[in-house]
Order: sequence, then structure tokens, then C-alpha cells
Amino acid sequence: MQIRIIPGMVVMFVLCSGSGLYAQEPDSIKLEELDAIAVTASFTHKEILSSPLVVDVADKAFIREYFTGNLVQTLEHIPGLRSMDIGSGFSKPVIRGMGFNRIAVLENGIKQEGQQWGADHGLEIDAFNAERVVIRKGPSSLMYGSDAMGGTIEIMQLPAPVDDGFFGEVVLFGKSVNGTVAGSLMLGLKKKQWYTKVRYSEQRFGDYRIPTDTVVYLTQKLPIHNKKLKNTAGFERDASLYAEYRNNGYYMSYFVSNAYQKTGFFPGAHGIPDASRLEPDGSSRNIELPYSTVNHFKATTRQQYSWETITASLDLGFQNNRRNEMSEFHTHYGKQTRPEKDPDKELFFSLNTFSASAKVRYFGSETLEYTAGSDFQYQHNDIGGYSFLLPEFERTTAGVFWITTWRVTDRFTATGGIRYDHGRQEISPFRDAYLVDYLKQNGYGEEAISAYEWRSYEVRRNFGDISGALGFVWNIERGHLLKINIGRSFRLPGANELAANGVHHGTFRHEQGDPSLKSERGWQLDVGYSYEREWLSASLSPFVSRYNNYIYLKPTGEWSVLPHAGQIYRYTGAEAIFAGAEFVLGVELPYGFSYSFSGEYIYNRNLDEKIPLAFSSPALMRNTLSWSAKDIKVHLELESIARQTRVARNESPTAGANLVHAGASLNIPVKQNQVELTFLCRNLLDKKYYNHLSFYRHVEIPEPGRNFQLLIKVPFKTK
Repeated sequence: MQIRIIPGMVVMFVLCSGSGLYAQEPDSIKLEELDAIAVTASFTHKEILSSPLVVDVADKAFIREYFTGNLVQTLEHIPGLRSMDIGSGFSKPVIRGMGFNRIAVLENGIKQEGQQWGADHGLEIDAFNAERVVIRKGPSSLMYGSDAMGGTIEIMQLPAPVDDGFFGEVVLFGKSVNGTVAGSLMLGLKKKQWYTKVRYSEQRFGDYRIPTDTVVYLTQKLPIHNKKLKNTAGFERDASLYAEYRNNGYYMSYFVSNAYQKTGFFPGAHGIPDASRLEPDGSSRNIELPYSTVNHFKATTRQQYSWETITASLDLGFQNNRRNEMSEFHTHYGKQTRPEKDPDKELFFSLNTFSASAKVRYFGSETLEYTAGSDFQYQHNDIGGYSFLLPEFERTTAGVFWITTWRVTDRFTATGGIRYDHGRQEISPFRDAYLVDYLKQNGYGEEAISAYEWRSYEVRRNFGDISGALGFVWNIERGHLLKINIGRSFRLPGANELAANGVHHGTFRHEQGDPSLKSERGWQLDVGYSYEREWLSASLSPFVSRYNNYIYLKPTGEWSVLPHAGQIYRYTGAEAIFAGAEFVLGVELPYGFSYSFSGEYIYNRNLDEKIPLAFSSPALMRNTLSWSAKDIKVHLELESIARQTRVARNESPTAGANLVHAGASLNIPVKQNQVELTFLCRNLLDKKYYNHLSFYRHVEIPEPGRNFQLLIKVPFKTK
């Protein structure tokens, strides 16, 4: 096992903790410590109690305990949220079986906008900068618009420290499964009404180790030399600046970030599978063709003012997301003439997004609260490269909403609202000159060429729809809480669903849009019940949803003329149903021990085809036994993944697995700070298993094997 990184991190920890000690030399003024005051009404508790939706909050302690360097995989320990793995350590969130454009991810109040419709495109958010994450399960279109049909993930900053001064932290992180070496430095300053901090993070990793030496793709066996996925190495650099100012009722904040990633593609899953392309190249950390680069720049601001009974806020944001996919031209188009400029640039997207959101909250009385708001977003996407998938497009959406909250009694609160959204999609036509040459060389006649050369036609569509919700929160009696929420939601079709027409190597198939698609519409019912006592807590959250025109990729039985494409999958609308539940149990035991259980189950069905939908999350259970003392915590976890046999047409079933994980955390008091050490071992028994939600599942690539992780955080501050 390759764990050479961990001793090196320990050496760096000693050096960093030494500098942290030096930074905290006391001045000549005598300092006296006061007894700690316990605050029982936390933000987390308020968030969970006030929303009629099922809400989970990943706080600082949760993120530390399950941190993996990947935000989505860190949050996967929350029941109902799963990680759709896309190779090279990147993932997409899935909430109750819904992902892609059905999940809205917000950072500091602005929706994260990239090519999230792409199966192999991750979040592009610095995992080290996620201080508190709020997950809302269920229809959230009322507050956040079309893309929040399945729920939201909101990433927030922690409140500013009370005391003025200079502070910061050094974070070191390592993983054995791919030799990850990562670090993050944060520096902050709090002075009167101003609060500012900057962060720089970097991760470098090598080829992933998997517990097998052979994978099978389209009946062809491909060797995995040294049990490492060749060319899955990469690196990530993230930088951000956050500043806020408060003065009486006025509040403003600014956030600027840039995320850059460069990662390799496994050659056996990009283009024609060829064992010769998988021969070892002498290095497990270099990046060769094919590979991708992503740069996501984001600038946002919030302006807010509060009077006695009114709070008004305005959020503005700009994002630029640029993605390049590089692959040797001749691995796709044989002996055709290479492009003169950027001959290996297979695909290029540049998406510019302008966002604006205004909200006004009015507290009419002690029992009534009103919220009105509007959202606006404009997107423009440019394309390039020799492999066409999606044409250029412009997308404009705008919405208005009204929400009323009525606190009927101290124990019963009702919330209802309505929203209207309008969207316009303009898609440009595209003629594929490289496909024309390819068809000529392969003997196709003029009639066939004229039928295929125009890969995209001009599309100009307008959409409009209404969403609404009604729910209540009932604190029945001490320890008992009941939530019920019923909502109507909708989603505007994405540009890929209307106009995509090309080989998507992230999904290993030819994907084709349908310009005539209508909006998705659905009704959802969510129920949440929780019970809490000093030593026992339990919650049950069942849900059911029914959609008309649920958009999915349907195999057509038509053979694609594109190279390496196979069958055409076309976006199609159908009646669909989703149902399921999450259950959580926690028990405090004697002598510092505690036990927790969580389980989740999701059922979905395509009612038109009378088959399950693709990428259905299998049932899952987690049993965790923990022991904690003053400054140390140890846990042992058994994760049981059920076999998934409810599969869509042309989708393979996936065997279940039982995985053992273990972890420990230690706090080391250093003057007035706590140095944090967290050790985690995933897949302790090195079990070979498959993730049904992973796109590498198509090429029979199992999940990573045994993985040791070490996280060291050294805080420092001066007054």
C-alpha cells in the first residue's frame, strides 16, 4: 500500500504547528479566560425547525469527520444524497435519485453554473472552502427556480469571529489510493465592521488504484497494469477572496473565486478501446492525451439592508466556465486530415452566466411573514473543437415568487407560496465538416451525407410555467416534530435535451436532443417526522413524486453514423414516479459510546415503458459505532449496499457489497487553539465493488480499493 505521503505530512504538521505557536505569543496585557457559555439555539436547529422541507445541515464537525477532498463524496454520508462518480475523483450530487439540472448548487446565494448537464463534469468548487452546507431535499423550485426541482445544496460561509484580529489556518491532506498531496492556506482579518479572508488550495494526485487487473468493455478485455487506471492523474488549484461589511442595518459581501482543474481520461474509456493505449508509460503522475481542463471564474456580491420590519437584499453574480477536452484527432477520425489549428482540441465550451436575485422580507406581525422576490439569469455558450456535441446557445430565464409564513401557534407554522417563470432558448445551427469527410471516406452517398451533415438546426423556444407549495411544521410536543409539504414543480428543458447531437464520451454513447420537448412538470409530497430525547433520536422521511414529461435518454435502436458511437440515445419525455424514504437512528450509550443507523430506499419507474429509470440509486444502510472522550473520537462503520436489479433497458445490474470503514479524530490543545488531526480508512478490507451511479460502471471499472486518508488542520490567530 502506498502511504508514503503520510509521514511527509506529519513532518509538515510539526513545522506548521510550530509557526502557529509562534504566532500566538501573548502580549503584555493580562488575559483572563471566562467560563464557556452554552448556546442551545443554533442556526442548524433553527434551519431544520423552520422549513417544511426535509433539511440536513453539514456543519464544520461533520465535514471534518468525513472529508475526502471531494465535496460531494464528503456529503454522501447524509441519507438521501448520493455521489455520481465520473472518474478521476470528481462527482456529481444526486438527491433522492435526481441529479444534473434537477439539483441547484448555490454558493453564497448564487447558483453554481457550469456544464452540469454533462455527465463527466463536476462541481468545480473548492472543498476546503465549504464551511457549512445546507441540503434541502425535495421540490425547491418555489425559491430557486427551474433547476431546483429535486432539491438544493447551499454552501455558506461561517459567521465572522467576534473578536478583532488576524487569524488563519493551514490544512494538509493526503490519500493513499492515488497519492494525493493537498494543502490549503487561509488568512483572515476582522477589524470592527470589516471581515476579510483569502484562501488558496491545491491538490495533486496520480493514477487511481483499483482492486482488479482486468476490465471488460464491449466484450473486449482490457489490462489494468499494476492495478492502476492509466492517465487518471491530475491537479486542482483554487483561489478565493471573501469580504463583508456590517454597519447597523446595512450588510454587504463580495466573493471572488477561480477553480482550475486538469485531469486525464482513462484511454480505455475514450475512443476505441485499445490495449496498446494502456501500456505503462513509466509514470503514474503524468497527464497525457486524452485529458480535460476546466477553469471556473465566479464573482458575486450581496447588498442587504434591514429596517425594523423589512429586510431587502440583492444578489448579483457573473460566472465564466471554460472547458477543453483534448484527444488525438486520429483516434476518432482515422486518416482524415487534421485540423490546422488546435488539431487535438476535441471539444471546447465557454459558458458566460449573469445572475440577479432580489428579495424582500416583511414581518407584518409576530405571526405573519411575507417574502417576495424575483430572479433573472442570462447565459451564452460558445463552442469549438472538431467533435461536435452541443451547438452555441443563449438562454434567458426570469421568475417572480411570493411566500407567506403564518405562525398559527408556538407549535404550529404553515408556509405557502406561488411562483411563475419564463424562459427563452435560442440555439444556433451547426454543420459538421469533419463528419462530411468521414462519411465520404466510408462510402456514403450524397443523399445520406445531406441528411447527416447538419447536426443542429436553429431552435427558438419560449417556456413558461407555475410552481407552488404548501407545507407546515408541527412541534406536537416535547421531542416530537412533524413536517408535511406538497408542491408542484417544473423544469425547463436544457440546451442538451433540445439540441445535443454527438458522441458523449462521459456516457459512452451518441446522445441526441429533441427540439420539440416540453417542460417537465410534477407533484411531490414530502413527510418528515423526528423524535429527540437526551439519549435517543430518530427520524423518518418518506416521499412520493409523479412527473409528466420526465425527460430521459431513451435507446432508439438506430445505429449512429458517427465514429465510436454505437446506438443513438434520444432525449424523450415520459410519465414517471419516484418514491422512497430515509430513516436515521441515534443512540447514546454508556462510557462514551454511541451508535447510529441510517438507511435509504428509492423506487422509480418509467410509467410509459413500464421499466425502471436509468441510474437508480440502490438501497443503502450504514451502521456506525463511535467512542469519544474529551479530545478524541473513534468510529467504525459498516456500509451495506444492496444489489441493484431494477435497471433500465440496456443497463447492467450491479452486485451489492458490504464495506468496512474506520476513522479517528484528535484535538491537540495549542495555547488558545485546537490543532485537528483526522485519520480515515475507506474500504478497509479492499473489497472489489461497483458503484451503480458511476459512469465508469459502463466499462466494468470497479471503485477504488483500500484508501488511507490523513487531514491536519493548524489554526492560528493574534489579537
